[in-house]
Amino acid sequence: MFKFFSKVFFVSGFILITMNACIPPQPIFSLDKTPLIPLPTLVTPSDEVLQLNAIKFVRIYDADKQLIPIAKNFISYWKTITQHELLITHGQTNDDHSITLKIDEDFNPNPEAYKIEILKDKIDLVAKTAQGIFRGVKTLEQMLFLGKLEGKTNFLSLQGGEIYDEPSFAYRGAMLDVARHFFSVKDVKRYIDLLSNYKINFLHLHLSDDQGWRIEIRSWPKLTEIGGQTEVGGGDGGFYTQEDYMEIIKYASDRYITIVPEIDLPGHTNAALASYAELNCNGKAKDLYTGIEVGFSTLCVDKEVTYFFVEDVIREISEISPGPYFHIGGDESHVTPQDDFNRFMDRTLAIVKKYNKTPMGWYELITADIPEETLLQYWAKTEDFSKVIPKKSKILISASSYCYLDMKYDSLTPLGLNWAGYLPVKKAYDWDPRSLVSDLDSEQIIGLEAPLWSETLEEFDDIAFMAFPRILGYAEIGWTDVSKRNWRDFSHRLSSHGQIFDALEVKYYSSKEIDWK
Repeated sequence: MFKFFSKVFFVSGFILITMNACIPPQPIFSLDKTPLIPLPTLVTPSDEVLQLNAIKFVRIYDADKQLIPIAKNFISYWKTITQHELLITHGQTNDDHSITLKIDEDFNPNPEAYKIEILKDKIDLVAKTAQGIFRGVKTLEQMLFLGKLEGKTNFLSLQGGEIYDEPSFAYRGAMLDVARHFFSVKDVKRYIDLLSNYKINFLHLHLSDDQGWRIEIRSWPKLTEIGGQTEVGGGDGGFYTQEDYMEIIKYASDRYITIVPEIDLPGHTNAALASYAELNCNGKAKDLYTGIEVGFSTLCVDKEVTYFFVEDVIREISEISPGPYFHIGGDESHVTPQDDFNRFMDRTLAIVKKYNKTPMGWYELITADIPEETLLQYWAKTEDFSKVIPKKSKILISASSYCYLDMKYDSLTPLGLNWAGYLPVKKAYDWDPRSLVSDLDSEQIIGLEAPLWSETLEEFDDIAFMAFPRILGYAEIGWTDVSKRNWRDFSHRLSSHGQIFDALEVKYYSSKEIDWK
């Protein structure tokens, strides 16, 4: 009897093992439950399952050779996740077992829109532009990363279906202040990498302020020789050579992020005033400044040398900045009389246009006679929302009490400031740029930007701590239509991204608002 049962158990176990070996591995996530950020426009799952080892190639049409760098980077990513090597193939050959990247100029008028179709033996990704293909590839990469982290060694497949996606706003930005504290080219590149993962498409660099001048101007070399040599607290400071700056621009461009340079004028200029005595009305150079107070400095508006200086700076930076915008600051110039401020801006705006850039500045520019195409950045605190922007200029929302990444999460946060209030993760996510300021025409709003001022930040881990996870919320606000967003769903998806931060060694703020996985 014992031998009989032993034979039965042996045969039954053998059958079960054989049956399990024949069942293809199932996806870790259903397609519509994959915790993607930002949330795509439309996800339609199917009954098909793609086994990852079925993919052998990345296919690109001969007409789309501009996609080869994207394909090569994706192949490297695929190997990291799956341990499998893919090859690039071209032309009209059979597309089975391939990930096909295809530009279709008739696909969608939005240059960032894309569609992914996952079938049992292939993936098709189509977009109008290479930028759209890049956004779609980032979605695929996120799916792979999340599946690998969740499934560990059991991640072998994706559920089939279709993802159609396009952004809600054209401008989805972050700003990094490299003036109060200087951050290296390596640090800026790392920030760019992380931003690109979440479809951020603009990085605004605050390149000058009272505490430091951070970009080489060859016709005014003392700006960096003197003004670039300190920072908040009296550290060594630093600056970017023009070659460094162009390296950052190229790195960002390869990730479809546009760099916006800012030279803050006519206030926030103590570093320049300390570098060149002639920029001061009394002809005497200022002392270098390492504090954090604002509003005490101004260029001498009545001196013609000021405008030679301004034009040289705008010309040199514009010549190496392919993006459309030049940001001229204009905020908190408290010691510049209003008439002087307006006269200064009239001339400065004309210089920006002379070098074929669209002027951009903080919303205080509304007092000047600004061209209609000027992009105004609205940073006011909640109590200042009664201020109306009467122009028909485009508006970039960066409301300090909702968008400033340097605001503390709560009273215990070791970094940051709180002059605009505390900014927990839920508050940073749960709002809409189109309805936040009641007196603004929603049609004027081009998007949002999350500034990160660096008075209290000294190294990349400080940037990461203040930006992550909140920057993911801003990425979703900018990309996903407000009708599809809600905090409960976002917080659930965000909980999976802590694993991504850990894997990438990003020192994020582990908010108690999130039930992290």
